Amino acid sequence: METRKHIAVEKLVCGTHNCAQAIICTYADLAGIDEETGRALGSAFGSGMGNMEGTCGALVGAGIVLGLVVKDRAQARKGMRQIMTQFQQRNGATQCKLLKGAGTRIVLRECENCVADAAEFLEEQLRPLTSES
Repeated sequence: METRKHIAVEKLVCGTHNCAQAIICTYADLAGIDEETGRALGSAFGSGMGNMEGTCGALVGAGIVLGLVVKDRAQARKGMRQIMTQFQQRNGATQCKLLKGAGTRIVLRECENCVADAAEFLEEQLRPLTSES
């Protein structure tokens, strides 16, 4: 699979998509949905779940795509655990407010980099499941 992470980042940076939507819409074709459905699925997860209180929206988007592609609960959970672990190791957090430095004023990772990382780790999980090369 050729990486699509730059496409996801561009969707975020141009302001047309939040972080979750950027991931979902970039991989919508693999997930078997159209972009409008992808935007709707991700609309509540920008800025992390609960307005920075919860998990990074890019990770939520990756989980949605993974579940739609895999269609197997155990396999999707295992893949998502791997994505979360890699993201945590690279960035030091998975929670939006910690990544953005809310309360600490120490930004661990900018949003576009979170989207790129989530896309990269999602692609690693999708690679064996897709016929794209």
